[in-house]
Amino acid sequence: MVPWASRAPDAGALLKGKTGPMPRSTPSRSPVTRSLMAAATALVASTLAAPALAQDPLRVDIDQTARVQLRAPAGSVIVGNPQIADITVVDSRTLFVTGKGYGVTEIIAVDSIGRTVFQSRVVVSAGDSGQVRVWRGGQVTEMACGTTCSPSVRSADNP
Repeated sequence: MVPWASRAPDAGALLKGKTGPMPRSTPSRSPVTRSLMAAATALVASTLAAPALAQDPLRVDIDQTARVQLRAPAGSVIVGNPQIADITVVDSRTLFVTGKGYGVTEIIAVDSIGRTVFQSRVVVSAGDSGQVRVWRGGQVTEMACGTTCSPSVRSADNP
């Protein structure tokens, strides 16, 4: 190895004819500081790389919708059971979830290369929105109630 290749002199030293290591432009950091910086960097990187997994399930009343805003554009959206929930894609970052039937399902949105950008359980329930179920023997009629009650559209679907 050439002796001068291991260190680069600064311009002032060359003018004065002196050679030596260049002064450090950043202060030296303690091992604890370096460890903390590495841990913080790893935490930020893992947070950005991790999919957006919803901790609480998305709750939607039957025949109602909930808006979901995605953190990144979705290439595909998958619904576990389309009889429970339906998805309307407004644009690559906005979804509307409609409660179609009672139950629990899951929705997953992935980007164009298959990375998960959204994942959540969806719970569809009756809620407290003025709906009544009337049972006559084995036949059920769902009623939508305001000041008066009328059979809902859903009743026409049930045999």
